[in-house]
Amino acid sequence: MSNLEQVQESLVAVESAVSAGRLSQTAALNVKAWLTEDRYSEYRAEVVEHVQGELWQALDDAFWTIIPFGTGGRRGRMYPIGSNAINDRTIGESAQGLADYVVDYCAGKQDLSCAIAYDTRHKSRHFTELCAGIMVAAGFKVYLLDDYRATPQLSFAVREKNCACGIMVTASHNPPSDNAVKVYWSSGAQVLPPHDKAIIDRVMTCQKIRVTPFDQAVADGHIEAVTEEIDKAYTEAAAACGFAGARDVRILYSPLHGVGAAAVVPLLKRDGFTDVHVYGPHETPSGDFPNVPGHVSNPENQAVFDKPIEYGQEISANLILVTDPDCDRIGCAAPLTLDPKGPWRTFNGNEIGAILTQYVLSKRAQAGTLGEHDYIVKTLVTTELTRRIAESFGVRCVGDLLVGFKYIAEVIDQEGPDQFAFGTEESHGYLVGQYCRDKDGAVACMLMSELAAELKQQRVSMNDYLSDLHRQHGCHREMLINLFMEGSEGMAAMKRLMKTFREAPPQQLAGIPLKQIRDYGNATRTELLSGDSEPMEGPEGDLIIMDLAEEGNYVAVRPSGTEPKIKLYVFTRLSAEESEQDLGQAHSKLESRLEALEADVRQYAKENS
Repeated sequence: MSNLEQVQESLVAVESAVSAGRLSQTAALNVKAWLTEDRYSEYRAEVVEHVQGELWQALDDAFWTIIPFGTGGRRGRMYPIGSNAINDRTIGESAQGLADYVVDYCAGKQDLSCAIAYDTRHKSRHFTELCAGIMVAAGFKVYLLDDYRATPQLSFAVREKNCACGIMVTASHNPPSDNAVKVYWSSGAQVLPPHDKAIIDRVMTCQKIRVTPFDQAVADGHIEAVTEEIDKAYTEAAAACGFAGARDVRILYSPLHGVGAAAVVPLLKRDGFTDVHVYGPHETPSGDFPNVPGHVSNPENQAVFDKPIEYGQEISANLILVTDPDCDRIGCAAPLTLDPKGPWRTFNGNEIGAILTQYVLSKRAQAGTLGEHDYIVKTLVTTELTRRIAESFGVRCVGDLLVGFKYIAEVIDQEGPDQFAFGTEESHGYLVGQYCRDKDGAVACMLMSELAAELKQQRVSMNDYLSDLHRQHGCHREMLINLFMEGSEGMAAMKRLMKTFREAPPQQLAGIPLKQIRDYGNATRTELLSGDSEPMEGPEGDLIIMDLAEEGNYVAVRPSGTEPKIKLYVFTRLSAEESEQDLGQAHSKLESRLEALEADVRQYAKENS
């Protein structure tokens, strides 16, 4: 049977599968495109093979939609074919779209360059060489970090080498099945408007992908390895953001099988720490994340700390630090008291952000380098405790931002990097200094280590340090709820649920009436008692915040931009007066409130999705 006959037979089989309910209509449309359009010709045989083998579920998963090129890049499950998978075609389209847009935007500039780095995931090196070959074919010089390196090092490299753009091949903390590309602009930040949408347009309309073979590009000098140069410059620049003080502390560090050891360990050493232990079972770079619970290397998951805490107790460590696979986010744990062999506790992203905000601002204030025009930056779904800490130091907080560190990076350049003091987001991302424009797990590890050494010297536990902040500014407790909604049915459910939150929100949660709805998708604020709506200033995006009648208590809702789920951020607070009287009782009260809020929002979601 000829190739043409195989294609025709496959098209008929696809229609039959749709009629039989074995393949969705949207998947069928994309499968037909890959069978008939010239731009997908090299994948045609494999698509035919799937059709002939009646692998309808695999085809539906891989083709039911077109994997979005979001405002930062493309992320998803790897599969050799499919519009809804990470493969050579979808990665290639992403790099080609970026290259085409930058070339046009720079209007004939001759010395364009692009920095590229990659993590320890499966096929990361392969996708890196593909992207590099595409950028070279488009006329770019490529500066390559030629080994596993951290995302913030890529951001730094873009700035250090004056690149027009950058590409980081990583899926961050996603499961081993996934990979992705993050796309960076010349500022070292992930792409922002208007460039993001313009790049997306090029990606989605990409026809031909032009590639220079990697080895040829290296031999011709169009790809230059700059790993050693960037390592040294990055470490010096990040270390310059540290503060003088105690360094006598025992640190246990885990890279969770990712890239972090190449960034964190040299930086801690450069900052004066000599008692640093890398946790052996997590040290080996591996895209399978073999020794991490569930094989998901996410610092937000307390389970990743279970074994390191056991080892930390054995060696009398004072602090445990972990970074996610691309080392742009951190998690940490510390002894509950001053006894390293006693019980430990982990800190969530909001708590780490508050702790570091206090540390950075207090050190700056002590040194006399904190000015009246200095500011911190946070997102709308990051605890307001950081705002209250900043205001106690007379520092502004720019906090009306959508989720994504790129928006923090944008504020840094808009408001002035010289006055930037600290950036924080609840998903364990932090930054100080001007050396890069993305969250940096290594520099956050350095700051936490400095604080831990200072607290050890003062005979104060990290837990007590945080408790003092709650007494001073009110007890704050937060919770993140993830509602996973897989596949095409899940996407429809997500849209229904977001629509219902907008149009028919719950009247009360945890027995507390809802006061108002802030809808950043429609830029409106609605008072629920009167039903009156008014325009609202702020960023526009798919985010809803439901304010409860008690001040400081609210729930934010948004669909994830990288995973098939809706994220609900729950915020609770008691006043400083209530917290000072009995902090333990305040925590218990808010814990009960969080449990009630979680139960109510889950029930509401179940009934409306």
